[in-house]
Amino acid sequence: MRCPRLLNAGTTFSEYELTQTDFEKISRLIYEQSGIALHEGKKELVRARLGKRLRQGRFKSFRDYYQFVVQDDTGEELVYLLDSISTNLTSFFREQVHFDFLQQDLIPRWRAAKPSRDKALHIWSAGCSTGEEVYSIAITLLETLGPLEKWDLKLLASDISTRVLKKAVAGIYEKERVRTLPPATVKKYFLRGENNWRDHVKIKNSIKDLVVFKRVNLMEPFSFQKAFDCIFCRNVMIYFDKKTQETLVNRFYQNLQPEGVLFIGHSESLTGIQHPFQYLRPAVYKR
Repeated sequence: MRCPRLLNAGTTFSEYELTQTDFEKISRLIYEQSGIALHEGKKELVRARLGKRLRQGRFKSFRDYYQFVVQDDTGEELVYLLDSISTNLTSFFREQVHFDFLQQDLIPRWRAAKPSRDKALHIWSAGCSTGEEVYSIAITLLETLGPLEKWDLKLLASDISTRVLKKAVAGIYEKERVRTLPPATVKKYFLRGENNWRDHVKIKNSIKDLVVFKRVNLMEPFSFQKAFDCIFCRNVMIYFDKKTQETLVNRFYQNLQPEGVLFIGHSESLTGIQHPFQYLRPAVYKR
């Protein structure tokens, strides 16, 4: 890995220009590595998101930074680049109707269908961001599933961003993030912070211990040993073009159990792509 080329004395970030050529090279790299498609309207976003790194590394130009990324044989700078570009907007029980369906339809079906000797339940939160989605899934399961000792329960939460995964693993959130939850739920599943952390809450270990967090790039081959009963991949594919969406959706299909369910975001659609899923209801599909 080579060292970054330093700025000349007195050079500031405001003097940088993200040329069309540089933007196209960076966008192409991001697309090839993560599937995220950045159209022309995202040029200023790229300049702003990468500006901090250029200042920190004292790079002379976006061109220099691009060369640094592609020549970094450790891959660490590519991870930083993808972290910077990724958008991570989420909340607890976002799109509540999905959790209602999980609680009222899927969990009762699993309880009835799975024999007592094989109560395995594997769920994947793909694109978990800072963890609110997978913790919402875990809370729903605890409230509905019954005694956990009867189940082989595995929750996988993944994201391409190591930055948000660290936050998810910590499970610490500002109180404002749980303001809309019932007080009884907050009391049961969260710890209230004290002193310097009095404006924060933390997920209890009884929830955290159910989840395995892992960095997964959805563009890379999956290596899961068992298929999932359910995959949540919501508000992730909106950043992909149709070709990438089609490839990913069909890979999800191959990694689901028969009758397994895929949740996507309500702002997303499988319309216009070839896939074998059966439509159940808006943003919910069954293998």
